[in-house]
Amino acid sequence: MLDYKTHCVTKEISRPDKRILLSYPHMSGDELNFIKEAFDSNWIAPLGPHVDAFEKETAEYTGVKAALALSCGSAAIHLGLRLLDVKAGDVVFCSTLTFIASVAPAVYQKATPVFIDSDEDTWNMSPVALQKAFDDAVKTGKMPKCVIVAELYGQPPKMDEICAICNRYGVPILEDAAEALGASYYGKMCGSFGKVGIYSYNGNKIITTSGGGMLLSDDEEYIQKARFWATQARDSAPWYEHTEIGYNYRMSNLLAAVGRGQMLHLEERIARRREIYATYKKELSDTHGISFMPEAPKCHSIQWLTAITVAPSTGKNFMDIINYMNQQNIECRPVWKPMHLQPYFAGSKYFTHDEGENGSVSDNLFNTGICLPSASAMTEEEQDWVIKSLKECLSK
Repeated sequence: MLDYKTHCVTKEISRPDKRILLSYPHMSGDELNFIKEAFDSNWIAPLGPHVDAFEKETAEYTGVKAALALSCGSAAIHLGLRLLDVKAGDVVFCSTLTFIASVAPAVYQKATPVFIDSDEDTWNMSPVALQKAFDDAVKTGKMPKCVIVAELYGQPPKMDEICAICNRYGVPILEDAAEALGASYYGKMCGSFGKVGIYSYNGNKIITTSGGGMLLSDDEEYIQKARFWATQARDSAPWYEHTEIGYNYRMSNLLAAVGRGQMLHLEERIARRREIYATYKKELSDTHGISFMPEAPKCHSIQWLTAITVAPSTGKNFMDIINYMNQQNIECRPVWKPMHLQPYFAGSKYFTHDEGENGSVSDNLFNTGICLPSASAMTEEEQDWVIKSLKECLSK
């Protein structure tokens, strides 16, 4: 193990010239070959052969029957909710520890989100809290139209338990795998568990199209219907005929070309992120107060972001650490602020994993959690600087 206080005789650790970002695009150059094809054929804008191929390749990789390339992950969630007939006055159960894009489309549909706590084993939706929410729904007679299950930082939740609960009540799952492309549970790919699933290709994701998303389902009629809505719901006619309202949600052929080039290197990117996580764990596990987001049994995480908690006994809160790391030219962030704590959702129903005053696992994770730089293009020297700086911060 390196001695980060004495700069170890075997390796000099120096401040990098550029800022170490949390997660940024990692390009291989293969993207240019697909982009050149798009330019040469003049398929630049809406749709085209790269879109068709990207959808087919993603469906095959995930093990689902059909996929639809879209402008962003939020658009995929929105269309997924429409497919599940979520509308005004409906209730939707949602993971609370997630980015707001998991939940906002339910608000677009004028539905009411009910928030579900995480468990400590996965940091994802707690089956215990989910069962509490269903028990309450039975009592009140207001069952959810669907359950939005987010997969945090590249790791699935206890999908066998969650699927069993939802199946018992006949409620479909919308699987938000925006952060978990390439992750699996019991060998089954994230994105393939729900009635519909989604991926995101935002610039900070494991692979990127600069901006984009994918809707997935084993129900090919669902994807066909979503494809119709995503192209402005234009009916088959010589003129522009519309019997429904749709959206301008399709991915361009040019961006799909980037995605195809990125897909060639997905497994390499996953391997590198897991290597980064393993290095952090090796070098920081003995540091007082630091614990890591666990990789639960049956899960294969892509470790999109390495997330840790820092105990109050260190004398440091997450903002102390983030501010110190910023001074060292390192970007760190808190874990997602839970949705039930967001001002917009004040007063919303929320079901905790445990009972009592400290029963909210999500609150505790937010109060102590930090995400560390995890880009697959990050160098060993940059990671050494992150580790050294974090140790110095906690020792002060």
